[in-house]
Order: sequence, then C-alpha cells, then structure tokens
Amino acid sequence: MYKKIIKYIKKRKKKTIPLLEIEGLMDGDVDYNEFSNVIKEIEKERILIPVKSHGKKNSLYNTYRINKTIFKDELIDEIQTLKLKIHPAIKLDNYLKLTKKDLSKDLKFIKELDKYLKDKGLPKREASSEERSYEILEDEKWIDYKGGKRFLQRVEMFNKLKISLYKDPLMLAINKEKINGEIHKHMVIENKTTFHLFLNCLNETDFTSLVYGSGWKIVGNIDMLTKQLDLDKESNIIYYFGDLDYEGISIWNSLNKSSLVKLAYPFYKKLLKKPYSYGKENHYKNKLALSNFLKNFKKLESQKIKKLLDDGGYYPQESLNSKEILDIWRNNKWK
Repeated sequence: MYKKIIKYIKKRKKKTIPLLEIEGLMDGDVDYNEFSNVIKEIEKERILIPVKSHGKKNSLYNTYRINKTIFKDELIDEIQTLKLKIHPAIKLDNYLKLTKKDLSKDLKFIKELDKYLKDKGLPKREASSEERSYEILEDEKWIDYKGGKRFLQRVEMFNKLKISLYKDPLMLAINKEKINGEIHKHMVIENKTTFHLFLNCLNETDFTSLVYGSGWKIVGNIDMLTKQLDLDKESNIIYYFGDLDYEGISIWNSLNKSSLVKLAYPFYKKLLKKPYSYGKENHYKNKLALSNFLKNFKKLESQKIKKLLDDGGYYPQESLNSKEILDIWRNNKWK
C-alpha cells in the first residue's frame, strides 16, 4: 500500500491531492485503519503535508500538499547509505528538505564531525565555541564565523556538543604590588604545569597578573580579564606564551586578532636554543597563523621554526625550568 501511494503521488503534477483521490487507489477490501496508518507515516516523512484549512475526515486531512522535494531518489539513497556509516548522533533528516548540492557541500563537515565523535565520543564538559571548533575542524572560527553553527543545528548536534553560551571566568593569579599601577602587564600561559612554575615568580616581576590559558579556552574568555580585575581596557598589555607547535601558534594568532595579544618572545627565543621534541606530525598546519607568528622572529629563528615544524618537531613549554623562567621574566624589558 505504501509503495503504491508513493508511486502515484510521485507522478502527480499538481501540488496538492485530495484524500478521496488517494482512497480511490485502494482495493475495496482494504482496512481503513491500515490505510490511515500509512497516510500518517507518509505525513511523518514530510512527503504529504496537511492543508489544515480544508478540514479533516476522521483522523486524516481532506487535502494534502505534495512535498516534491522529497522525491529525489538519488538523494534519499545517498542519505540512507550515509546514515549507516556515520555516528548515530548525527541526524541527516533535514537534508531531505534540501538538495543534493546542499548535502555535497556539507559532506566534508559530516565526515569531520563523524571522525571527531568516533574518536572522542560526545563531550562531557562544556567548551567555548572556539575550542570546540578547533577540536572538530582545527579551525577556531568555524562555528561562529564560517557556518559551523548553522551546520551543527542542521544535523541536530549543536546542543549535544555542550558549547558554552557564557564565557568561563579566567583562572588567574594577581600581583598585589602592581594592581594599583597605571599600566598593567599580563602573562597568559597555555599549560597548567608551566603556569605553576611562573606562579612562583610572579611577585618578583612587574606584571599585574598571571593567567592560565587552558589551551583554546583562553580564546573564548580573554575579554573577561579586564572585567574580573576591573581595569580599563586601554591600560593593559597582554603577552602569550604557549607550546611552540602548530596548535600553540594558532591559539596565539586567534588571541592576537581579537585582543592584540603580544607574543612573549624572550621565552620562545630561549626555547630555540634547546633541542626540540618530536611527535606533532599530524597537527593542522594553519599557514596564515604561522606567517603572522614568524613576524615576531629574526630571519634565522624563523627558518629554524619552519624546519622543526616541517620535521614534525615542537617545543613544549615545559622545556624551560623555573630558574630560566624567573631570569627571563624578571630581567627582560617588557614593552
């Protein structure tokens, strides 16, 4: 019965069809409850859309509008095949209302989201849109500025990804000797272990605060700094020190675009004098971020950074010990 009705309305040129016409397709001995259930199923699939102004006959409507966009066999087959391959949390039903071109355009994002979910599962903690964007697509701007939010809503994943609508408060330490000054310098540190090494030195510097960046989280909540410390935005100079790898470079680049965060160059300069580590061969290579990052370095330093990254190398922040950190932080002229 279902196939017979679908086959008929597929061929129908008019945009609407009376219920009586559909009933006329059935043999005389068809059970009406069975017929009613089939029509309701087709309604649920959005193939037949009730024209409510025409009234109802029992539980069914007198007239239906035919949703012609549903009848795209190739698209339906592709969606059904795709459903069997991807993570079950990703819903593709909305593509039935769209075109094959729309599905093809989003296919890259579907595959990247599927990979993320199969590797890590549904997130258990909230994260900023920037952090979640980088986790999924290695592009921190994707959700907010490049259509990511619309895509995630289309596949019914936006709410499942626990994307925080509110900015997290910053985790920071304050140098009480400097809080009443006119100019305030702040050091943002990417990793927790290195943050604690810096914390031991904070009161021996002319910095007002030390901020724990927590990876990508800092990109979403850096503007909480002046709010939490009740400082004028114009009186602050913010520096960033993270791992010297593609991810750390991308974090700084995003911070610099949004808040003009300076690179804590003296620490990177010291890192470059040490042997580098290996193990970051598969990091996403943001060429624009790297180009902006290298503007802070001398020619030979830039060449060394390019080479080590090409070799799959990197410098973790932990390469610097507490004595080196104190010496650099206390004795350099931070402008």
